[in-house]
Amino acid sequence: MKFSLAVYSAPHSSQAAASALRFARALLREGHQLYRVFFYCDGVHNGSSLSAPPQDETDLLAGWQALQQQHQLDLVVCIAAAQRRGVLSDSEASRLEKPAANLAAGFELAGLGQLADAVAQSDRLVTFGG
Repeated sequence: MKFSLAVYSAPHSSQAAASALRFARALLREGHQLYRVFFYCDGVHNGSSLSAPPQDETDLLAGWQALQQQHQLDLVVCIAAAQRRGVLSDSEASRLEKPAANLAAGFELAGLGQLADAVAQSDRLVTFGG
Protein backbone atom coordinates (compact mmCIF):
# COMPACT_ATOMS: atom_id res chain seq x y z
CA MET A 1 0.00 0.00 0.00
CA LYS A 2 1.20 3.52 -0.77
CA PHE A 3 1.04 6.09 2.04
CA SER A 4 1.67 9.80 2.40
CA LEU A 5 1.93 11.59 5.72
CA ALA A 6 1.00 15.14 6.72
CA VAL A 7 2.70 16.48 9.85
CA TYR A 8 1.07 19.55 11.42
CA SER A 9 2.91 19.79 14.75
CA ALA A 10 6.33 21.13 15.72
CA PRO A 11 8.92 18.54 16.72
CA HIS A 12 8.69 18.85 20.48
CA SER A 13 5.36 20.58 21.11
CA SER A 14 3.44 17.29 21.21
CA GLN A 15 3.91 13.61 20.42
CA ALA A 16 2.52 14.06 16.89
CA ALA A 17 5.84 14.54 15.05
CA ALA A 18 7.50 11.68 16.93
CA SER A 19 4.50 9.47 16.20
CA ALA A 20 4.72 10.36 12.51
CA LEU A 21 8.38 9.33 12.41
CA ARG A 22 7.66 6.04 14.22
CA PHE A 23 4.74 5.36 11.87
CA ALA A 24 6.91 6.07 8.81
CA ARG A 25 9.58 3.65 10.05
CA ALA A 26 6.99 0.96 10.79
CA LEU A 27 5.24 1.14 7.45
CA LEU A 28 8.53 1.01 5.55
CA ARG A 29 9.67 -1.91 7.68
CA GLU A 30 6.43 -3.72 6.81
CA GLY A 31 7.07 -3.25 3.09
CA HIS A 32 4.67 -0.41 2.36
CA GLN A 33 5.64 2.55 0.19
CA LEU A 34 5.94 6.07 1.57
CA TYR A 35 5.24 8.47 -1.28
CA ARG A 36 5.70 11.79 0.54
CA VAL A 37 5.86 13.41 3.96
CA PHE A 38 4.38 16.91 3.90
CA PHE A 39 5.11 19.29 6.77
CA TYR A 40 2.50 22.01 7.21
CA CYS A 41 1.56 24.68 9.79
CA ASP A 42 3.87 24.36 12.82
CA GLY A 43 5.06 21.05 11.38
CA VAL A 44 7.47 23.03 9.18
CA HIS A 45 9.74 23.33 12.24
CA ASN A 46 10.60 19.64 11.72
CA GLY A 47 12.69 20.81 8.75
CA SER A 48 14.72 23.43 10.63
CA SER A 49 18.43 22.73 10.87
CA LEU A 50 18.59 24.90 14.00
CA SER A 51 16.80 22.49 16.31
CA ALA A 52 19.01 21.23 19.13
CA PRO A 53 17.14 18.87 21.46
CA PRO A 54 18.69 17.93 24.80
CA GLN A 55 20.78 14.77 24.82
CA ASP A 56 18.10 12.81 26.66
CA GLU A 57 15.44 13.56 24.01
CA THR A 58 14.96 12.06 20.57
CA ASP A 59 16.50 14.08 17.74
CA LEU A 60 13.58 14.02 15.31
CA LEU A 61 15.47 16.00 12.67
CA ALA A 62 18.25 13.40 12.59
CA GLY A 63 15.60 10.67 12.45
CA TRP A 64 13.85 12.19 9.44
CA GLN A 65 17.17 12.81 7.70
CA ALA A 66 18.34 9.23 8.27
CA LEU A 67 15.04 7.84 6.98
CA GLN A 68 15.20 10.18 3.97
CA GLN A 69 18.70 9.03 3.05
CA GLN A 70 17.95 5.36 3.62
CA HIS A 71 14.73 5.33 1.56
CA GLN A 72 15.13 8.43 -0.69
CA LEU A 73 11.99 9.91 0.86
CA ASP A 74 10.29 13.04 -0.38
CA LEU A 75 10.25 15.38 2.67
CA VAL A 76 8.34 18.50 1.64
CA VAL A 77 7.96 21.61 3.79
CA CYS A 78 5.13 23.99 2.84
CA ILE A 79 6.84 27.12 1.55
CA ALA A 80 4.17 29.60 2.72
CA ALA A 81 3.96 28.14 6.23
CA ALA A 82 7.75 27.94 6.40
CA GLN A 83 8.27 31.57 5.43
CA ARG A 84 5.80 32.69 8.11
CA ARG A 85 7.75 30.70 10.70
CA GLY A 86 11.27 31.56 9.58
CA VAL A 87 12.24 28.26 7.96
CA LEU A 88 14.06 29.25 4.77
CA SER A 89 16.13 27.58 2.07
CA ASP A 90 19.23 29.30 0.69
CA SER A 91 17.33 30.60 -2.32
CA GLU A 92 14.39 31.87 -0.26
CA ALA A 93 16.66 33.57 2.27
CA SER A 94 18.42 35.31 -0.59
CA ARG A 95 15.18 36.26 -2.35
CA LEU A 96 13.70 37.63 0.87
CA GLU A 97 16.98 39.38 1.78
CA LYS A 98 17.34 37.46 5.04
CA PRO A 99 20.79 36.93 6.59
CA ALA A 100 20.66 33.11 6.79
CA ALA A 101 18.90 29.94 5.72
CA ASN A 102 17.98 27.07 8.01
CA LEU A 103 16.17 24.45 5.93
CA ALA A 104 17.80 21.15 6.84
CA ALA A 105 19.44 18.88 4.29
CA GLY A 106 17.04 16.32 2.88
CA PHE A 107 14.02 18.64 3.05
CA GLU A 108 12.62 20.76 0.24
CA LEU A 109 10.26 23.74 0.09
CA ALA A 110 7.18 23.45 -2.11
CA GLY A 111 3.57 24.56 -2.26
CA LEU A 112 0.31 22.93 -1.27
CA GLY A 113 0.11 21.39 -4.73
CA GLN A 114 2.56 18.79 -3.46
CA LEU A 115 0.09 17.82 -0.73
CA ALA A 116 -2.71 17.54 -3.30
CA ASP A 117 -0.43 15.40 -5.47
CA ALA A 118 0.37 13.18 -2.47
CA VAL A 119 -3.36 12.64 -1.87
CA ALA A 120 -3.92 11.78 -5.54
CA GLN A 121 -0.93 9.40 -5.74
CA SER A 122 -1.40 7.57 -2.42
CA ASP A 123 -3.84 4.99 -1.16
CA ARG A 124 -3.88 6.65 2.27
CA LEU A 125 -3.00 10.04 3.71
CA VAL A 126 -2.33 9.86 7.45
CA THR A 127 -2.18 13.12 9.39
CA PHE A 128 -0.36 13.85 12.64
CA GLY A 129 -1.13 16.84 14.84
CA GLY A 130 -3.13 19.86 13.97
